Amino acid sequence: MARDSQAALVALNRFGFGARGGASGDFVNAASDPRGFVKAELSRPNGVLLEVPGLLSTPAYGQAVFAYQAEVKQAREAAAKSGAPASDATPAQPAADIKAQRRNLSLNSIAKDIAAKDIAAKDLATKDLTTKDSANPAMKAPENGNTSAAMAPTDAMQPNAAKPPAQPLNIIQKTYRAEALARLQRAAIADCGFTERLVAFWSNHFCISANKGELARMWAGSFEREAIRPHVLGRFGDMLKAVEQHPAMLFFLDNQQSLGPDSRAGQNRKRGLNENLAREIMELHTLGVGGGYSQDDVTSLARIITGWTFAGRQGQLGTPGSFVFNANAHQPGPQPLLGRTYENNGVAQGESALADIARHPSTAKFIATKFARHFVADDPPPALVARLQETFRKSDGDLKALTVALVDSDEAWQAPLTKLRNPYEFLVATGRLLARIPDDPGNYLGGLNLLGQPLWSPSGPNGFPDSNAAWAAPEGMKLRLDVSAQLASRVADKIDPRDLLELVAADAASEETRRTIERAESRQQALALLLMSPEFQRR
Repeated sequence: MARDSQAALVALNRFGFGARGGASGDFVNAASDPRGFVKAELSRPNGVLLEVPGLLSTPAYGQAVFAYQAEVKQAREAAAKSGAPASDATPAQPAADIKAQRRNLSLNSIAKDIAAKDIAAKDLATKDLTTKDSANPAMKAPENGNTSAAMAPTDAMQPNAAKPPAQPLNIIQKTYRAEALARLQRAAIADCGFTERLVAFWSNHFCISANKGELARMWAGSFEREAIRPHVLGRFGDMLKAVEQHPAMLFFLDNQQSLGPDSRAGQNRKRGLNENLAREIMELHTLGVGGGYSQDDVTSLARIITGWTFAGRQGQLGTPGSFVFNANAHQPGPQPLLGRTYENNGVAQGESALADIARHPSTAKFIATKFARHFVADDPPPALVARLQETFRKSDGDLKALTVALVDSDEAWQAPLTKLRNPYEFLVATGRLLARIPDDPGNYLGGLNLLGQPLWSPSGPNGFPDSNAAWAAPEGMKLRLDVSAQLASRVADKIDPRDLLELVAADAASEETRRTIERAESRQQALALLLMSPEFQRR
């Protein structure tokens, strides 16, 4: 069978996380059968699940948070009595907000930028983005260490700056890091990485933010493992139900505070209806803006899902940290929604409403458009969107069928690689190319913070942006260059960037890229140029 290098580049970059270094043979395998290479992971649905020793369920994590909060409270009370200071060592994770501007990926201009840097400086404080090879990577996060600035160029600029002593990580930080490490390791070892890309897409579609509070940070990883991964190749309606009933989503959008105005709890308390979750279900999760719903529909759905909450630390309604239906908070009576009336039959009232919304024509259009926009182009081909929309509708929201339809489409293979990898994709692809399996998530987490995509922490319920305008801003590209240059200074003496170019693109590499890397002043510069090349940055 003839090998198609350009199709291999599409398979690895558009659908996956790029070729792995070492002796993986990813590019050769992809070139031999590009579509089969991508589809291979779809035949292993259980491979999407992430079952790792040490990672616990959401209720177990919830109980750990409640216990930790009780300990902190007791410590503060004891300190107050003795007059000693008390502190809660749970730092906020910074989130960068990159302005939406465009910038050309010109290797000539990048080479000039790199030449101006002393990338071989011995005093670089920034660590390697990846860590040593590990056949059996440890799942336990380190007990201490600062992760937020692990890759920041300012560290390299101030190598002698005094740093405060590292504080021991609390249970929330340890859990967040352990969940992050498991996700990163799975992405690093995946053959193509297509199913992991699907997980990242749906996790961002149904996003929460770890910055919401301690429960959100503790639950961010388990939310993805429990509500997203089991349904990535299943039915959209099942994923929708799992997401909206997950304690992490209920906490993120404040549904535990929503009380039916005429419910027993609503009459006894001053709080009333909270429409956050209902609004985002319609606007961001299903129908989309202009999807045929009104404000009255938002209010009706908010009433329908009153009582959807999670059990608190006392466990009066159920196991602490688990989803429960609180009948005392539920708005009584039937509710009109999108032209239908839903009878008051408890939690089933909301489940019926979600099932119908999942099958709404506007949901099919919204999901198909967003899916094609993510994988193919900011302005996806209308014919492709229409085909995906019809597949979603006819299959009752079968996401595997939707995914196969995307891979089978000629448009997905013919469209030029114009989309820019987002920071997560860029960092994971870099680690894969260097054939390293991370055993510490700190460098990745620091890099994601630096580049404006802190893990599981978007600034709003609409998730991280998915357009070139968002990620190709000049400041963002400069930071990518800084990361690439600093990383190259650490590892380039052990590898030949020209060999890596063959693993990345082989003869699909442009003459400009090949010539620029060959003419680089050093291996360090050549590797940085490779990491900033269109063949590596574009998907």
